[in-house]
Amino acid sequence: QVQLVESGGGLAQAGGSLRLSCVLSGRSFNGYAMGWFRQAPGKEREFVAAINWGGSNTYYTNSVKGRFTISRDNAKNTLYLQMNSLQPVDTAVYYCARGRDSVTHTEHRWYDYWGQGTQVTVSS
Repeated sequence: QVQLVESGGGLAQAGGSLRLSCVLSGRSFNGYAMGWFRQAPGKEREFVAAINWGGSNTYYTNSVKGRFTISRDNAKNTLYLQMNSLQPVDTAVYYCARGRDSVTHTEHRWYDYWGQGTQVTVSS
């Protein structure tokens, strides 16, 4: 059974940083793109960032470019999201997901396994 477990969420002040981690177990990590999504209260889940299987290609939604960095350690089956210069609008539950193939995608339908989410709250 595939399991994705996020960690690293919590409370941060505006301008602060958090680092999210996501560990995949039960299925292959290598060969598949990975992504981060988030869902704020009352809003739909939105794409945040994605990385291809080799880590050479990344893609970000415009609102986090220059502040967030997605990375992966294939030897550890772990995905990361370094979040700097956090803003209150970044407050959401953050989810990691495994892609259906090796390239980056922004749409939910291209991801087949999802974590349970980790809460990120940014205070002003």
